[in-house]
Amino acid sequence: MNLMILEPVVCPSCQSLDIVRHRFSGEGKPRYKCRNSECQRCTFILNYTYQGCSLAVKQKLRDMAVNGSEIRDTSRFLKISPSTVIKELKKESELVFINEKKLAAIEPNQTIVRLCQWEDVEAEADEMWSFVKSKAEQRWLWHAINHVSGRILAYVLAERKDEAFLKLKELLEPLGITRFYTDDWGSYQRHIEPALHVVGKRNTQKIERKHLTLRTRIKRLARKTICFSKSVILHDIVIGLFTNRFEFGRVI
Repeated sequence: MNLMILEPVVCPSCQSLDIVRHRFSGEGKPRYKCRNSECQRCTFILNYTYQGCSLAVKQKLRDMAVNGSEIRDTSRFLKISPSTVIKELKKESELVFINEKKLAAIEPNQTIVRLCQWEDVEAEADEMWSFVKSKAEQRWLWHAINHVSGRILAYVLAERKDEAFLKLKELLEPLGITRFYTDDWGSYQRHIEPALHVVGKRNTQKIERKHLTLRTRIKRLARKTICFSKSVILHDIVIGLFTNRFEFGRVI
């Protein structure tokens, strides 16, 4: 007697079991459709001929990007085209520039005066140098971290100009920062009130250590390396993916 084993079809995006058959692919493989109204995936195939289309491979691609692997490293390891890696990374449009969990913890009716916990309102701010294509094309990471926990509160990728810091300051405004610790770069002195500003390396040790972590984890930020960015978009996306996942705690 032969036994038939039936395996349930699971949606690779939302893990729903409410799946129906939806025609066939061009290669004659059965295509499935998820009937979960909240699922963003239209249709899918269980076994793709080209692994670059597989959702599991795409997730590994993101994991490798935030763990120091470059485009060609990822391509060789996953056995997919470099253009596929670039295409998938460029789809990352849901990145945020502020720590939403920290922002959500602050009630709308709170004011700077009522925010009396120093670990929530003191911040270290600094800018970190990097480049795209050549060292003549500089790209600066402006970010601020919690003075106590060391977590990044917000970040901006731009040139080393006052406009970049003003954008960072605007992101930080809802958090009610009551004191900034920075170095003596002119942008900080011009746009932070003296009463809220403390200048000196003594209170910026955590953010300087954060720079070392970023340069170690992300090859594109290493000072002396052959692994540099050739595209501003990919440069910003990889740094944003790392920050969103490991600093903001977002599942991406």
